Amino acid sequence: MPARPGAVGPPHLVLPDFDAVVRRARAVAGDAGRHVIGITGSPGAGKTTLALALVGALNASAPDRRPWVTHVPMDGFHLADVELTRLGRLDRKGAPDTFDAEGYAALLERLRDARDGETVYAPAFDRDIEQPVAGAIPVPPDCRLVVTEGNYLLVDEPRWRRARAALDEAWFCDLDDETRRRRLVERHVEFGKTRAQAEAWVAGVDEPNAVAIAATRAFADVVVAASASEPR
Repeated sequence: MPARPGAVGPPHLVLPDFDAVVRRARAVAGDAGRHVIGITGSPGAGKTTLALALVGALNASAPDRRPWVTHVPMDGFHLADVELTRLGRLDRKGAPDTFDAEGYAALLERLRDARDGETVYAPAFDRDIEQPVAGAIPVPPDCRLVVTEGNYLLVDEPRWRRARAALDEAWFCDLDDETRRRRLVERHVEFGKTRAQAEAWVAGVDEPNAVAIAATRAFADVVVAASASEPR
């Protein structure tokens, strides 16, 4: 468990390349039981890219080719637009209070404690319609490692601490701000915003969130260097 604000924790373990990422994940998974790694970092830092690459590499290397690692993103717990509209929060979708943090924590706890033979279904987030989709990700009984990722895994607030407590380790993705912001603008453009709209959204919504998330880096167990996000 990482240090909390005001406490002095141990130095971070830094993963310099993707091979180190894979080795660390195998060590966390161990030989028995189910474990959960959480990947966090500011918007555009490469969390999803890293998670998908890691899950793919681990499953591809299984001796029997049977998948034993599952990706469960936090984004499935976005509140739907209809609810954000009711709450008056649609114009800052993606901020910490636009997620069902308690529901996310409850899912992580259920994944950790799943009974033998139980398949647990997790929600996904559909980028084409920008909405959560319930029951989209099956986590089968033989899954031994869950890789989850999201912006707010280390936020030191009661509604997010519960999710952190369900993780075996929390990893923080490092990336320089210029590259990260450029990626964000391109992502928003890809999913339908004009470039002007994308740049305004990044400046007005994503960047305030990024500043808050960057402050949680000190509470991570592991830091993933920018060079380690993808296989060579």
